[in-house]
Amino acid sequence: MIPFSVLDLAPVCEGGSVAQSFRNTLDLARHAEQLGYHRYWLAEHHNMPGIASAATAVLIGHVAGGTSTIR
Repeated sequence: MIPFSVLDLAPVCEGGSVAQSFRNTLDLARHAEQLGYHRYWLAEHHNMPGIASAATAVLIGHVAGGTSTIR
């Protein structure tokens, strides 16, 4: 089987918050983990108000702390 990965930009939904985006990202990572994915990539973009993944180290820690097997 080919090992697939997930790439997440951590978008901030219109009218939403960065905190909600972090929760959405963790929910997606947990779902991917349940489906057997091993890797979860976070795209790093700066100076974009609609993207919550500017500080990838913070978001990576959040995802790693909330999953068991995602790397």
